[in-house]
Amino acid sequence: MRAQLTKVALMGAAASLLMGSLAGCSAADSGAESGGKIAFLMPDRASTRYEEQDSPLFKKKVAELCENCEVLYQNADGDAAKQQQQVESMIAQGVDVIVIDAVDTTAAASSVQSAQASDIKVVTYDRPVPSVPADFYVSFDNKEIGSLIAQSLVDHLTEQGITDGNLLMVNGSPSDDAAMLIKEGSVEVVEDSGFTVLASYDTPDWVPQKAQDWVSGQISQFRDQIDGVVAANDGTAGGTIAAFKAAGIGDVPPVTGNDAEVAAIQRVIAGDQYNTISKPISIVAEKAAEVAVGYINGEEPKADAELFETPSALFVPEVVTAENVKEVIFDGGIYTAEEVCTDEYADACTELGIE
Repeated sequence: MRAQLTKVALMGAAASLLMGSLAGCSAADSGAESGGKIAFLMPDRASTRYEEQDSPLFKKKVAELCENCEVLYQNADGDAAKQQQQVESMIAQGVDVIVIDAVDTTAAASSVQSAQASDIKVVTYDRPVPSVPADFYVSFDNKEIGSLIAQSLVDHLTEQGITDGNLLMVNGSPSDDAAMLIKEGSVEVVEDSGFTVLASYDTPDWVPQKAQDWVSGQISQFRDQIDGVVAANDGTAGGTIAAFKAAGIGDVPPVTGNDAEVAAIQRVIAGDQYNTISKPISIVAEKAAEVAVGYINGEEPKADAELFETPSALFVPEVVTAENVKEVIFDGGIYTAEEVCTDEYADACTELGIE
């Protein structure tokens, strides 16, 4: 039932974006006349998504809606001080809207205030800034992501006959409130499951190597007691799996993930990673673009939720495992077989009917 609900939610999101695109024709005409500057500020390169998906998708949608709008893109490389400087630079350049995915969601509060004091609209993206209301927030529902990955793991272990086993929790960055929402969702599921958390770790800046180092220490302490790992994203999942393999454990316990990065899909296909989360970046990137161009045209975006006193558009993602990876990822057009099924994974792809 949960999978069916998420599919419906994503279909609804896609339909909403299509309607938004159609409605945006008039906005595009208006934007083409007036134009404006939009800053698109992403947090890091530890996750490949920002360079490969978010930025190009956002720019493409803005160009469709407003031919005279300019997107100024910068990446903070995981440095909160650098991102603050980037915000100050954008304010000095007179941008109309700032779309920001914060490195540090607490530190970003002053940047939100500075921009708003300069009459610049601020759209928080992916990661909320809880202490200061932005003008709008666009994201997938992060707490629901945590619930989905943890419930999927618990259900899988239960099907294997493990009903009261032991888990590790490899959470995201403690400076990222989206990570804390993912953690909150996961913890709620695990606490109700009968499983025991052997140890939990908040991974600084989401760095995979830091996750790997911590998991290596837990393997030394618990080794055969670990039945599964709730990892908050694909980077921490990759670090977790690398730790098990480095320890000589061939049968890696099931590990969750989130983001549906190419490497994670390959691990799911190969059986190294149990699940990931498909949250098509096009949905949030295009929605953020529509909101930003709307602001340039004097239009107030419609919210379907409120989070931290900020009007929000929150989308529900879908869990991906080997059972549905073909349907969700390949039949759904997120990736092609050519992108994922390299020589190393060709046989595993064939076994799952991915061609």
